[in-house]
Amino acid sequence: MRRIRPRRSPAAPLLALAWAGAGAVVWLWWHNTPAVAPTTADRLANAGRITGLLAGYVIALVIAQMARVPALERRVGSDRVVRWHARSGRYALTLTIAHVVLILYGYALQADTGIVAQTVSVVTEYPRMVEAAVGTLLLLLVGLVSAGAVRRRVRYETWYYLHLLTYAAVYLAFWHQLATGSEFAADAVARTAWYALYVMVGTLLLWYRVFTPLRLNLRHRMRVESVVREAPGVVSVLIRGRRLHRLGAEAGQFFRWRFLARGLRWTANPYSLSAPPRPDLLRITVKAVGGHSAALARLRPGTRVWAEGPYGAMTAARRSRGKVLLLAGGAGITPLRALFETLPGGPGDLTLLYRARTAEELALRDELEEIADERGAQLLYALNSPDGRRRAITAKMLRKILPDIAHHDVYLCGPPGLAEESYAALREAGVPHRRIHHESFEF
Repeated sequence: MRRIRPRRSPAAPLLALAWAGAGAVVWLWWHNTPAVAPTTADRLANAGRITGLLAGYVIALVIAQMARVPALERRVGSDRVVRWHARSGRYALTLTIAHVVLILYGYALQADTGIVAQTVSVVTEYPRMVEAAVGTLLLLLVGLVSAGAVRRRVRYETWYYLHLLTYAAVYLAFWHQLATGSEFAADAVARTAWYALYVMVGTLLLWYRVFTPLRLNLRHRMRVESVVREAPGVVSVLIRGRRLHRLGAEAGQFFRWRFLARGLRWTANPYSLSAPPRPDLLRITVKAVGGHSAALARLRPGTRVWAEGPYGAMTAARRSRGKVLLLAGGAGITPLRALFETLPGGPGDLTLLYRARTAEELALRDELEEIADERGAQLLYALNSPDGRRRAITAKMLRKILPDIAHHDVYLCGPPGLAEESYAALREAGVPHRRIHHESFEF
């Protein structure tokens, strides 16, 4: 245990590479712009060129972040990649809007005409601009349904399928960049580099979103073995398949599961493994919090299963200290139950704190107690008081349980409110940010 060497996250080098790419795009504009005339029209048009180039570059990053590349999903963490994707999407949309407004206004001033007339002229007379206009409108639609206020009011499935319009928008908008962009018209090297960028991200997308899942499911042939009730509203789904050990799944990771049954086949949702993977069997444990999760209780043995993964970085590789606290709430117990069984450690090294409203809601309780007895680990419950008052997770409570908590690694998984409360308490108790390991499935 003294020789634990955590796997380093490649986040910083990747972010530096992304910013270097943005710098190269700005240089491309600079290289192809000998001078900018000191007129408002010329300045606006050139600002439109810069924002257009940057928008095209950031859109390529957005596609790469949607590709579910294992190196990112398992090393950086799926939730962090999702945050990058959301942020990049906002940047891309903002830059696209700025590009359209600046270019049209600049051209209107140069032509001494109105903005509406200039817009009609650009769309109808410039090459590939009709496709670009349709692609831009699709991007605006995706941006609208992805805005927090709207996203919280739509079903996940609706948001997901509308989000796929991003691919059509990118395809439609791509060609006008080469057809009308002065940076590419007379520069074969720049044109080749731009093609290479989009071919690369398109290849990543096809390989990891289409061919890899297809190969995985043809190879492993997964089906539902049985469904077991664990607690009120909580079931475990046992999934049998061939040579599942070759998936390379680890405790703490998750798959995106698609069950080929009525009402479920068109939706893939992320659920964590709730037990260490076996060569012929995987298990997920799901709490009914929506239509999809509630329907899993009605799955029949033999139902075909389509899976993508494994994903997630909340594994033993993130550990950097000998002692570990696992802090779970609600359905967040599922990945932590698997880690509770498999994390290396001797008696007294592992502690699991499980937050629930009542004892009846403690899913997998018998298994947890058996693991704790076998490993000499500490298992604690934080339940509401008999009168229903909620027991909060505080720094004082954590220090009482573990006086040396500042020297622990902490794996945290639970509903957003509990995760935020627990994170604040852990930081107040002296646990550094880098040793609090957490992933969120919020979309």
